[in-house]
Amino acid sequence: MKFGVSMFATDTSAHPAEVAVAAEQRGFYAFWVSEHSHMPVATDFPLSDTVPREYASMLDPFVALAGAAQATSTIKLGTAILILPQHDPINCAKAVASLDLLSRGRFMFGIGAGWNEPEMINHGTDPATRFKLMRERVEAMQQLWSGETAQYHGDLVNFDPVWQWPKPVQKPHPPIFVAGASPGVIKRAARYGDGWLPVVIPEANAISAGRMTTLAELQDMVPRMNLLAADLGRGKPRVVVSGHFDARAFEIYTDLGVESVSFRLPSEDMDLVNRALDDAVAQIESVGGEIQSANAGV
Repeated sequence: MKFGVSMFATDTSAHPAEVAVAAEQRGFYAFWVSEHSHMPVATDFPLSDTVPREYASMLDPFVALAGAAQATSTIKLGTAILILPQHDPINCAKAVASLDLLSRGRFMFGIGAGWNEPEMINHGTDPATRFKLMRERVEAMQQLWSGETAQYHGDLVNFDPVWQWPKPVQKPHPPIFVAGASPGVIKRAARYGDGWLPVVIPEANAISAGRMTTLAELQDMVPRMNLLAADLGRGKPRVVVSGHFDARAFEIYTDLGVESVSFRLPSEDMDLVNRALDDAVAQIESVGGEIQSANAGV
């Protein structure tokens, strides 16, 4: 099993390039950053009474990861997540391919449909169609990445033949990880994703439904997702977990074939980030994980 780290890279946090270097030096496999373009004042935040400032101050994920790419050489770089229904697919395909090129094939594309309806509406997205829109945008971008010319004609995404370069270094494209916790997420991951990005908690709570996945749900959903993918003639989706981690969780993740576990870093200065990185290493080693071998074979 491999191990990664994720953070909200903001205007007041440590520089993402510094964080990525520190993570790479410790042997972490991946560095993920999150995205919100803005936070409407009318946001109904599900986790607390007020919206934390970091949600409104995240750096653009492609810019943050481009900086990290230039400062590192082996660590994978990913979005966890990019809110795809809020991005034009032609521009987004260009950004993904450009980042994959600049990182020499190290980009991982984590996507989600989003939860904040006022934020989506400000981008011209109808919240009611966001899951269908996400699928069509993925399919359209796959066309842009793979062919000499590309076209796509869906209900929500439509364009006639075009040329677009660069193409991604990874073939046919960087791996696409679909985030979410609702029952539909495993269908989406099986149908058009390469993997699933669940946020795992030990047990259900008042706000977890549809947002987070319990360990028991994970044990049920991963095998069902694998069967769905097999029925579609596709391989087992890769699973990258974030959230809960202890000896019992490590055992469950291992049994399920989880590829990687990511640890959340604070949106703070490098002193606190370094402390969190060291704590994560200690936690991994305490249950028998091998952080120093995480980048083997990259």
